[in-house]
Amino acid sequence: QLHLVESGGGLVQPGGSLRLSCAASGFTLDYYAIGWFRQAPGKEREGVSCISSNGGSATYADSVKGRFTVSRDNAKNTVYLQMNSLKPEDTAVYYCAARDFCVVWRAYQYDYWGQGTQVTVSS
Repeated sequence: QLHLVESGGGLVQPGGSLRLSCAASGFTLDYYAIGWFRQAPGKEREGVSCISSNGGSATYADSVKGRFTVSRDNAKNTVYLQMNSLKPEDTAVYYCAARDFCVVWRAYQYDYWGQGTQVTVSS
């Protein structure tokens, strides 16, 4: 079976940093673009970032541009989301999702999803 597993979430103070990981099992990520989405309580799921299958291009939501960086290591079958200068409004469950190419930001068009990891930004 195909699985994506997110990790790296946690509690961090405003201005702090976290690095999320999205690891794949059961398939290779080489041919998949990976999108990062987040969902806060009572809000719709929103797109955060997406990286192409070869890592050659990345897209960011305006709300995270300049603070978040997406990268991938296909040899490790893992995609990362480096989050810096975190704000309380970044608090959400973060998900990674896979499909053949980036689609911003139509979550329903992504084929495979992880279970999510909680990020809480609070003092």
